[in-house]
Amino acid sequence: MDCAWNRRMGGLALAALVFGLDQLVKWLVTGPLGIDTLGDVQTVLPFFDLRFTQNFGISLGLFEANSVETRWILVAGTALIAVIVLLWMLRERAGGDIFGLGLILGGALGNITDRVLFGYVIDYADLHFGTFRPFLIFNVADAAITIGVLIILARSFFLRDKGAEDDDMQLAAKES
Repeated sequence: MDCAWNRRMGGLALAALVFGLDQLVKWLVTGPLGIDTLGDVQTVLPFFDLRFTQNFGISLGLFEANSVETRWILVAGTALIAVIVLLWMLRERAGGDIFGLGLILGGALGNITDRVLFGYVIDYADLHFGTFRPFLIFNVADAAITIGVLIILARSFFLRDKGAEDDDMQLAAKES
């Protein structure tokens, strides 16, 4: 198996790890910690609470699913995006991009699972500084998706040409 396939398998393993971690933390918050009803809050640090929230929309609460039909439209749309990310990952050669795509795929699968099982995504992480909240309440999947997108964007703006040259030089070295 060549290096690119090893990186792709690593990306799939990362996606599985993110998915598992997301589901584990959601289970811990809603199960053993008992933070499973709207309004339930547990302070962890002066600037971080666990606060149960049901997210019926997607990023920033957009496209809120107000009916069974819109719920399944969101599931289908998110699943389509996950398939596109998977196909992109399976074609990608650059390790950094595969890493970012693995984070996005794992996060998407975690949120899709919630939407299928509950009709909403479980969010619980509330980062705040006094009354200032730099983010909406989020979860591990949301954080992974955000970090993955930032990695892809940063690499596309700053590293794409250098990475392509490095890949070409590695291929040339292997062929000679």
